Amino acid sequence: MSEETIKKTSHKRVMQGKVTSNKAEQTIIVAVERQVMHPLYKKYFKSTKKFMAHDPEKTCNIGDVVKIRECRPLSARKRWMFDGVVTRAK
Repeated sequence: MSEETIKKTSHKRVMQGKVTSNKAEQTIIVAVERQVMHPLYKKYFKSTKKFMAHDPEKTCNIGDVVKIRECRPLSARKRWMFDGVVTRAK
């Protein structure tokens, strides 16, 4: 097999969440919500975590549902890159 036919697959994580802030320069804050099961009571509850993502073109607005992917450290707290808009806010 030649090198052109081998397709490399990325092992970077991809997440989907809602934009909560776009006030910073080229940065968006994305809230990712997931369901977690309680270890003792076995009930599911929602857990939310915020991630800072790099948005160089400043295309996102508050309320948009976006995809972000993992990348190298871009600043002290920014380790995610904006990957695309899933749905726009109304």
